Amino acid sequence: QAHVTESGGGVVQAGGSLRLSCAASGRTFSGYVMGWFRQAPGKEREFVAAISWSGGNTYYADSLKGRFTVSKHNAENTVYLQMNGLKPEDTAVYYCNAISHLSYFGGRHNAKVEDDWGQGTQVTVSS
Repeated sequence: QAHVTESGGGVVQAGGSLRLSCAASGRTFSGYVMGWFRQAPGKEREFVAAISWSGGNTYYADSLKGRFTVSKHNAENTVYLQMNGLKPEDTAVYYCNAISHLSYFGGRHNAKVEDDWGQGTQVTVSS
């Protein structure tokens, strides 16, 4: 059974930065797209960013381009999300997951995830 562990969240002031980590275990994620998602209180979980495991192609939610950067470390089976210029509206629980199908329509990415969701990591941005 594949398992991911998210970490790196915390409380930061608006304009600050955080780097989230997603450590994957249980099987190789080679060949998958690894994605970051977030869910704010009272809202649906939404796509944030993703990176292909082998090719290094990256994908971002339109509203987050330029502030967030996704990267990976294959040897460590880990994916990162560098978040800069954080805003209060970025406050959410952030999750990662393997994506089996990713599409883009109407200005939004739609992802079919492979595994059960982990605990996530809380990011709180104060104004």
